[in-house]
Amino acid sequence: MTQAAHTQHATIHGHVTYTPGDGAPIVIPEGPVELITSPDSTTLSWSVEDDIVGSAAIPKDQYNQYVRDGKIRLTKH
Repeated sequence: MTQAAHTQHATIHGHVTYTPGDGAPIVIPEGPVELITSPDSTTLSWSVEDDIVGSAAIPKDQYNQYVRDGKIRLTKH
């Protein structure tokens, strides 16, 4: 049985990056993000400006390390 994607909210605290394709790492700005987790990755979405949204998918292992390091802090509801 496969797990369904699951949406959460969190806050970025510290240096969090993602690497698009073979490019250089790009910094995800500090502040609130929406997370959509799946079995192999987590997609982060954030507001850059009023009408501009950023989005990045990072591997599950990298996401878990950011959470352990306190750089991604899940929002308790």
